[in-house]
Amino acid sequence: MSLAQEAELIRQVPMLGQLEQASRKMLCFASERVVFEAGQVLFRQGDAADAAYVVIEGTVEIAVWTAGGSLLINDVGQYEILGETGIFGDLPRSATATAKTRIEALRIPRDLFYRMIHGSPDAALHLSHVLAQRLARTTAQLGMAAG
Repeated sequence: MSLAQEAELIRQVPMLGQLEQASRKMLCFASERVVFEAGQVLFRQGDAADAAYVVIEGTVEIAVWTAGGSLLINDVGQYEILGETGIFGDLPRSATATAKTRIEALRIPRDLFYRMIHGSPDAALHLSHVLAQRLARTTAQLGMAAG
């Protein structure tokens, strides 16, 4: 896939679509394309948050470990981003991400992702919205699991 095609793909990601075309191209150029087979772990709960991932193809399961075992909290699919929460909170991973199917993704290093979002107020606002929605959904799911 060419750099222009990858930049167009990034435009499909709601949070990153807010970036200028030159920024999207830089993001793609400096990112690494990665492949995970079904069942492979992208990152584990408690790991250092060193990158965000944009799913190009496939589905990733997001689960948290609780006293009662693993709790599935979300599926992330094409044109969605994951792993960004720890980057902005400077926190360890809050969940484990496992490839549900074979996935292709762009792995965006922490510093680059932070610079891109920091340089775009529209993208930062969208990030805040996405994080608030995820927090509300996860809180509700944990409440149902506990109750």
